[in-house]
Amino acid sequence: MSPSIASATDRPSITWRMSFRLALMVLTLLFLIVPHLLYRAIGRPSPMVMAFLNAAGWIAGLRIRTTGTRLRRDVLFVSNHVSWLDILALGGAARSAFVSKAEVGTTPLVGWLADQNHTVYVQRDARREIHNQANDLRNALARGRPVTLFPEGTTGPGDGLLPFRPSLLQAVIPTPPRLRVQPVFLDYGAAASDIAWLDPESGLDNFKRLLARKRPVHLTIHYLDPLPDAVEGDRKLLAEAARAAIAAEIVRSSAAAPHRL
Repeated sequence: MSPSIASATDRPSITWRMSFRLALMVLTLLFLIVPHLLYRAIGRPSPMVMAFLNAAGWIAGLRIRTTGTRLRRDVLFVSNHVSWLDILALGGAARSAFVSKAEVGTTPLVGWLADQNHTVYVQRDARREIHNQANDLRNALARGRPVTLFPEGTTGPGDGLLPFRPSLLQAVIPTPPRLRVQPVFLDYGAAASDIAWLDPESGLDNFKRLLARKRPVHLTIHYLDPLPDAVEGDRKLLAEAARAAIAAEIVRSSAAAPHRL
């Protein structure tokens, strides 16, 4: 049993470290919210969103390194999904917006924060809404800013991949001329199983447990080669190619770190 699953049966108690980190996050938000609202009032993109995500990640213990070349505009990142820390990492380091389940948008405070980062909300099981949701994603990508899609549809174990859901990739079929699809592997190393948010642990319990960690969370963001034009005409081919690229990087990373095997 992974550490995250084992700990899910025992709700994390409130510790001084958890309380201290949460207080720092709140103070950071209060410090940045006024300049953020001023930027929004004059209709300009707010750098305070990226600043908050970077600061919140650091406070939570996140320590990030990157490999590969990150595309900065006109890109859809297709990534594995392990934890809520993924949002802080890619939102801060890659300046990315996200595709997220609709429930996030209705969560107090979390929904407001997601709105500030121009999150695209989807009803993953509402097949009748797929067309409209694809249009929402297409419109978000047309603005040029990076957007991240987690095609597993939920958080996974971090050292492997769940099946990819190709439905939302229909938004980039046919792929606009300037848009590239870049696979990303979020690599938490040997700590992946402890970081992962898996059933039956609740999101709140996972949040509290990670804030209570004594050790920092080391994350390597692997920006992989953009997918070739040959797979951009079919959403299933696109999903399979992205999953294969990330799976191959998982194998390479595991081979380079024998303690993970």
